[in-house]
Amino acid sequence: MPLLRLRVTGSDDDVRAISNLLTSLDGVEHIEEVDDLMPHMDDDDSSSAGLPDDQGPGQHALEIEAPNQSTANRIRDAVEALAFDLDVLVEFDNDEA
Repeated sequence: MPLLRLRVTGSDDDVRAISNLLTSLDGVEHIEEVDDLMPHMDDDDSSSAGLPDDQGPGQHALEIEAPNQSTANRIRDAVEALAFDLDVLVEFDNDEA
């Protein structure tokens, strides 16, 4: 069963729109937003707190299970098209060697 992993750089609303699209597609077995395993060492009282670099869009990681590779390809195409429309960055992880 193919597992698609993707990272979305965008707002919570953008991720919600992508999740809604995924739930509407036939063949999607499971969708889960996974936590970022990398700790972010941002202190509220840091000298760099509040800089423009810290105020950009959020990053979200999603995992999607599909029953077969054909469905996984359709999911990927649909997410890419919506990301283009929303003007957000979507990066797919590929574990294939």
